[in-house]
Amino acid sequence: MRLVDLAAQLGLTKGTVSRALNDHPDISDRTRMRVRKAAEKLGYRPLSHAQAIRTGRVRSLGLVLQVNEHDAHRPFVAEFLAGLSQAASAEDWTLTVATASSDTQTLELLDRLTAEKKADGFILPRTKLTDARIDFLRMRDVPFVLYGRTTDTRGCAWFDIESEKSIEDAVTLLAGLGHHRIGFVPGAEGYTYAKLRHDGYLTGLARSGLPHDPNLIAAPAMARVAGASAAATLLDLSDPPSAIVCSVDGAALGVYDAARHRGLKIGTDLSVISYDGIPETTLLDPPLSTYRVDTRAAGARLAELLIKRCRGAAPEDLRELGRAAFQSRGSHGVAPETS
Repeated sequence: MRLVDLAAQLGLTKGTVSRALNDHPDISDRTRMRVRKAAEKLGYRPLSHAQAIRTGRVRSLGLVLQVNEHDAHRPFVAEFLAGLSQAASAEDWTLTVATASSDTQTLELLDRLTAEKKADGFILPRTKLTDARIDFLRMRDVPFVLYGRTTDTRGCAWFDIESEKSIEDAVTLLAGLGHHRIGFVPGAEGYTYAKLRHDGYLTGLARSGLPHDPNLIAAPAMARVAGASAAATLLDLSDPPSAIVCSVDGAALGVYDAARHRGLKIGTDLSVISYDGIPETTLLDPPLSTYRVDTRAAGARLAELLIKRCRGAAPEDLRELGRAAFQSRGSHGVAPETS
């Protein structure tokens, strides 16, 4: 099956079919999908290197995962990659994944993958308030989409989950159950999600008519041991909280340990609500009430947005927010009569 044969079957010119297969912006989505479906049905496969020469694109999305980060992406990486690869494949694109062990190595990989034409654009997860990856790609006019948000939004497209709204809702839910002292365990400093969730906690207090007590905000914690230490500082206050909201589930695991060490029963003596929806939380006793993110769907949407960005769509038109789903379990309840 040659390009000219495919064009004859469709009743289109060879140039129109070629531009449709190469994602040319002057071709409508309807025509593009029609050509692709016909190509698949008739067994036509364009040579990828020839396409790259004509368009300057290799039809590949790039992702650099940084394994030295606090959770090394473990809770979401498998589902996230599945969503990315499936959405990319649906558009006849591929996914190029690399791992880095430092901020410097991440920038080196972004540079190398771009220079060697291994990726047309990049998905940037775990964004920071000031993010060197964004500055690096923006200066080089390389397309990118954030899985998150950042302070300087110039040239930025993104898909993010409004986790600040989830934390706000958690606080108001607990306040409605009679909790007047609600502690908070923040996420990693410097990351946008951590600031947003901290802001959500404060907004939830204000919305519920509760005062802001700085003593009820513990040190940042992302994993079990640090979470236990953060919870200990809250539970050992002279006027401790009857509920604790955690920025990430990893810290909430430690809250359980600290409560158990003090003879407190989760769900009755101490309410806990967190965010992430990692699988381990269903195995706790009682299971953790948390906000779960559909990471597969998020990965798929990020791939779709990045392909649009690579095709020339303005980043300002590619900014979307989703919501996490609350998993109501046994770790929260009405406030106890006494602390």
